[in-house]
Amino acid sequence: MNTFRRLVLAALIPAAALSLGLSGAQAQTPSPAPAASASPSPAPSVSPAPAASALPAPAATPSPAASASPAPAASPAASASPSPAAPPPAAAATPAPVQTADPFGLETTLESRKVVMVKGTANWDSAFDTLVDAFKALNTLLDKQGIKHAGNSMIVYTSTDDTGFTFLAEIPVDQDPQKLPKDMSIGKSPEGKALKFVHRGSYDNMDNTYEAITNHLDDKRLEAKDTFIEEYLTDPLKTAEDKLVINVFVPLK
Repeated sequence: MNTFRRLVLAALIPAAALSLGLSGAQAQTPSPAPAASASPSPAPSVSPAPAASALPAPAATPSPAASASPAPAASPAASASPSPAAPPPAAAATPAPVQTADPFGLETTLESRKVVMVKGTANWDSAFDTLVDAFKALNTLLDKQGIKHAGNSMIVYTSTDDTGFTFLAEIPVDQDPQKLPKDMSIGKSPEGKALKFVHRGSYDNMDNTYEAITNHLDDKRLEAKDTFIEEYLTDPLKTAEDKLVINVFVPLK
């Protein structure tokens, strides 16, 4: 199962040969040939004495005809010039898909931020619903006190097992909330070196993402700390579950 798919767009720009220029050149060569053959033919038919004086006058008439023939032949060559101008727009469009690729295992440094947090536990069967409830509780508290978010909502996994996990739901703030419930507190978000991965889609498909992360760590022989951090770029309270965009940070030892 693959969660991350790297989009590669290969734009093939065929190189077209300009055949019009070659055909125009070939069209010019036959035209002078009949003109040259026409000039000798009248010479034998005319008497020798007047032929010497009369030959220069007819010989001058074919020469302007030969010079006139290249003029129309040059027009196809000029018309062929717009054809190479077509490829540049296609070539300019090729980098667009490359820029939209999500980072996979990007090295970054997390900066600690002031957060209001709530502790919780969840089982895997109802994990997403439990996380959403935690974010709802934090948002209700902040809305009542008129405190705005200073960043994206986060989940910090503190321990996991086969049945479930413990976590901290965190929301960055610039001021301290008052009268916090017992299960809430003010603290700092994780900091230090980490690898950044991106998940797009439903929370249920996160297993594929974490499997890919584990394979990446094994391939690079990197050792992670016993925690994972999920930063929700889309609001889980307002976004359809299959439209979620989540940054996954893996702190390194």
